[in-house]
Amino acid sequence: MEFVLYPLPVLYTKYLHTNSDTFALVLQKILKFILFLLECILMPLIMLQSFWKRKQLPPIRNHLLLLSATELAKRIRRKQVSSEEVVKAYIERCKDVNPMLNAIVDTRYDSAIEEARKVDEFLSVTTKTEAEVAHDLPLLGVPMTVKESIAVQGMSHTVGVNKKTSDKANEDAVVVTRVRGAGAIILLVSNTPEMCLAWESNNRVTGTTWNPYDTNRIAGGSSGGEGALLGSAASVVSLASDIAGSARYPAMCCGVFGHKPTAHMISCSGHKPVSTDQNWNNYFTIGTMTRYADDLPLMMSIISDSEDVRQRFNQKVSLKNIKFFYLEECCGITTAIDSDMKTAIHKLRKYLEATYGVKVQQAKLNDMKYAFDIASRSLLNMNVDDVTNEFEAMTSIKILLEALKYAFCISRYSLSILSYGLVKWMFEKLPKGYRHKMTCKIVSLKKQFEDVLGDNGVLIYPSFITAAHYRYLMYPRVANYTYMMLYNVLGLPVTQCPMGLNSKGLPIGIQIIANAGNDHLTIAMAKEIDRAFGGWQQPPATEISV
Repeated sequence: MEFVLYPLPVLYTKYLHTNSDTFALVLQKILKFILFLLECILMPLIMLQSFWKRKQLPPIRNHLLLLSATELAKRIRRKQVSSEEVVKAYIERCKDVNPMLNAIVDTRYDSAIEEARKVDEFLSVTTKTEAEVAHDLPLLGVPMTVKESIAVQGMSHTVGVNKKTSDKANEDAVVVTRVRGAGAIILLVSNTPEMCLAWESNNRVTGTTWNPYDTNRIAGGSSGGEGALLGSAASVVSLASDIAGSARYPAMCCGVFGHKPTAHMISCSGHKPVSTDQNWNNYFTIGTMTRYADDLPLMMSIISDSEDVRQRFNQKVSLKNIKFFYLEECCGITTAIDSDMKTAIHKLRKYLEATYGVKVQQAKLNDMKYAFDIASRSLLNMNVDDVTNEFEAMTSIKILLEALKYAFCISRYSLSILSYGLVKWMFEKLPKGYRHKMTCKIVSLKKQFEDVLGDNGVLIYPSFITAAHYRYLMYPRVANYTYMMLYNVLGLPVTQCPMGLNSKGLPIGIQIIANAGNDHLTIAMAKEIDRAFGGWQQPPATEISV
């Protein structure tokens, strides 16, 4: 779910830094009004989707689907349940829900069952103690799913690009090797937008992935397939990636947890798209999405690069020793969050103050008003190899012609990647002075976070302005994804946490942010939120079969 930006916001950033502050303020208000007007124009067409007949998910028939990966691994080790039973339960669930969600790109069900049988055979003859198995193979026999942009050997690795023949991964990504080494069993790879360049998981190969809580709404992106599978109980833990909220936004839309690690904590080898740009690994990271917060430290300790980092996820965190801060808005041209998101933040504030006797303070971060400028400048200034290669020979006219072809359904590109190509072309025309100024603002804002949060502080922050919306609404709301993509640019760890359902039965969520290297703090908060507010909740149409 990455970074499709509109020409108007880019135009805004150009004038903001080449004219007076007064003019910039006026222009900011004008652009905010234009985006609002654009939403008003498009909204009647977009809202037609609300009249489509919603598809109901089938009931959850197997209690194994309601256990965390940590608990499943424990029961498998103790031979209280077989890996084959668990794997077959998840395969059945995937087959049940995918016709409604369209989340799956490629499967390996038969191979997964064979691997599960080998796990059960190993456990029947091993002389290792349960503790030794838990240490060496912490995910032994547990099924999991992977975002298609992360290479799984022999599986589709096309990432939504419309080609005559689909790409297959020649080898596993480093993180896939690690989870397999921990005993996990890969079931499938899931849907993304084309080259991961949108906050809606739609492409011209697999189509659109829909939300399990309302099949007329989006599951988010770019890890939308993972979000939909987790939210519908068709997956329990997964591998995802994040460059502008790609794991966190679909996690919010689908009511689950999503963690974007500190920059450089996890190997990104084996991901598509990739970049040789020096800033790529500063902004982009592979992370995890889980249905239960208890699985976050397990997954992060498995996929992290260093032993020192792995040990950090196992240390106990006392929330009494944490400093708590909150913010409700991103400022600039972003839209204010709705009442549901505000309520979620205040519920958490009141809970923390009542439970731990702390004061949750409003954070003072002066340069947050540049959040949109910082995020858009940084991400558009970076070259993404696969995408740049596609558009480097194309002028703005050619891209516009492709957009016209798209309108007549004859372009091989998706709307999101065409938008990105056009806006990137425009951005490259901006003066170097503007880029330099925003580079300074990145350093300044990061220093403000370091000063405010220190090594024992967290920031409570909205995940987005509303719950999951209808398809195509991402375009007039593009500036609002600043709520997430800012933290990729700053390289800070963030955990998206579900905070229940709104009056329409849609998940809402908040982000917990800490300074670099303090992922264990945001995950400790996620576990507390899971316990206090119920974490993942079954989609309203789904009931447990008795």
